[in-house]
Amino acid sequence: MVIAGPTAVGKTAGAVELALRFDGELIGADSVQVYKGFDIGSSKPTPAELRGVPHHLIDVCEADEFIDAAGYARRADVAIADVSARGKLPIVVGGTGLWLRSLMRGLVALPQVDRALRARIEAEWDAAGGEAMHERLARVDPLSAARIHKNDKLRVVRALEVFEQTGLPLGEARRDHALGQPRYRALSYVLDLPSDQHKARVAERVQAMLAAGFVAEVQGLLARFGSEVRALAAVGYRQVVEHLRDGVPLDETEQRIVRATLVYARRQRTWWSTDPSIHKRILPEQLLQESELRAVEQFRA
Repeated sequence: MVIAGPTAVGKTAGAVELALRFDGELIGADSVQVYKGFDIGSSKPTPAELRGVPHHLIDVCEADEFIDAAGYARRADVAIADVSARGKLPIVVGGTGLWLRSLMRGLVALPQVDRALRARIEAEWDAAGGEAMHERLARVDPLSAARIHKNDKLRVVRALEVFEQTGLPLGEARRDHALGQPRYRALSYVLDLPSDQHKARVAERVQAMLAAGFVAEVQGLLARFGSEVRALAAVGYRQVVEHLRDGVPLDETEQRIVRATLVYARRQRTWWSTDPSIHKRILPEQLLQESELRAVEQFRA
């Protein structure tokens, strides 16, 4: 089964409860928790929070190792097979939408990167700005534009690149692919909270991260790997790097992390809103109500 949803809504806590009730093990789907040493800023579950439940695919890569959606799916396939072979219930939990889609549906077949084309579109971005390029994307590929933030240069450029290469909107290709045959039989939930409650939880979490030594964690990662490793551009880590590198005051850094986290959560909601494989969208506490526990029991059988 799959438990997905925006950051900071309580996915891991719910997954642990289900694992304890139904003899399950967790399989992570978080593109930062896979990295060793990225603990506080990724809200990696502690042994106390896991309560003895095994959690696969956290702490499996060094920060300078490359892992993408396809590589994640290969590792997750192995973990699911291992958990299932031992008679346990695999519970995939996380909020990295593309990784989960790669696991559950496979990836859309796309053309190879055309370096010259990409360089031209990137130069157009630099000249025209992100807002203009995002508007251009909205004209030719409205589905992708709705999912991609106007400042996300990498993804805007890639979507425009695919459109120029194929004449087909990437958003439509991904939508059609999502309607295809899934790779796994799965019971899938998206957990979410009301807006005000979620904002308060994010603010509390960020405050707790900083109190727990988030800045020192990033200092250690910078000393070991430098600032160019991919995971240090993740939400939270990027803002603490700016605090250490540029002298952004800590209170402003805290607010920047909160704002960036809420923006990321909105993007996650947009992603899940169009996924046809989701069984139900519920509040975290509803996951443990009798009706859902019966659904999990029936699925487990």
